[in-house]
Amino acid sequence: MNSSSFCVSSKPDFLSILCGRAQATAVIAGSKAYPAISGTVGFYQTKRGVIICAEIKGLPQNAPPCHERIFGFHIHKGTDCGSSMGDPFSDAMSHYDPNNCAHPYHAGDLPPLFGSNGYAFSIFLTNRFSAEEVIGKTVIIHDHPDDYTTQPSGNSGTKIACGVIRRVTASCR
Repeated sequence: MNSSSFCVSSKPDFLSILCGRAQATAVIAGSKAYPAISGTVGFYQTKRGVIICAEIKGLPQNAPPCHERIFGFHIHKGTDCGSSMGDPFSDAMSHYDPNNCAHPYHAGDLPPLFGSNGYAFSIFLTNRFSAEEVIGKTVIIHDHPDDYTTQPSGNSGTKIACGVIRRVTASCR
């Protein structure tokens, strides 16, 4: 299949899915040290996997060019964004890894978020889990990019934002 036929056959499928309602969403909020961070992460189930669409604002910035921030982005197995002393979002626990895989093959290991003047937008497809499987889990943004090597969590630094993945219910009209 050439690239032009792939685009033609795939666009209507993915675009129509994204124009619909996500099966699950996480509302992201920053830690006490990063209160400006906010955003949403949507989970759209497809036949090919889950499309994840993240839109985050208020991220910390460095002076461009060549120094825009890159952030670790993961699903964690915890069901709450609570914190303990000195450990923001400790209740989110470790990476979501139902198959006991080594890092970076945890189901919850996601591509990094690339900051752009404090804003990040990312959309990608994964087949590591279904939208249903991650409902109730947490989404975490870390202050450093995942190195995809260091065990068990990629040396991605401090948790700076969190959101619990919730089922999207039909709204009354």
